[in-house]
Amino acid sequence: MARHLLAAAALLAAAPPALAQEAPIDRSQDLRWLSAQSLALASRSSAQGWRVLEGGLRWRRVKGDGSGRHPAVSDMVTLHYAGTFVDGSEFDSSYGGPPARFPLDRLIRAWQIAVPLMGVGDTVEIAVPAELGYGFRGKGPIPGGATLLFKIELLGIGDS
Repeated sequence: MARHLLAAAALLAAAPPALAQEAPIDRSQDLRWLSAQSLALASRSSAQGWRVLEGGLRWRRVKGDGSGRHPAVSDMVTLHYAGTFVDGSEFDSSYGGPPARFPLDRLIRAWQIAVPLMGVGDTVEIAVPAELGYGFRGKGPIPGGATLLFKIELLGIGDS
């Protein structure tokens, strides 16, 4: 009998997690990844020029003085942008091609908060908590819970 129990235990240990329902799941990698997402936000301080906006969005101007025309959320905007994950890998960019044109009200909430603070000609960096980006489900190449980093250069509003 003891042999059969040991054999069954060995089979369960080798079984895929769906079959081995009692098998522990190693979440340490998930915890390290989630910690890195939080740290990317927390490490952006006012001493470095970062401002904390609605929902924990981090924002700082890196070029310009904010004196140009500002868009409303209902406007079409023309801009260049680059989006990276906290590890520095790029997931999207308009640089290297023509500028992107978007209706601002169709973009993630973080952009609807940040871009209206920009004047035409300004460049900003934003650090986006998941709740203001693609949430905890993610979308396309963006995993759920990801903090996203963007460089955004506002080139025009409407037809300009």
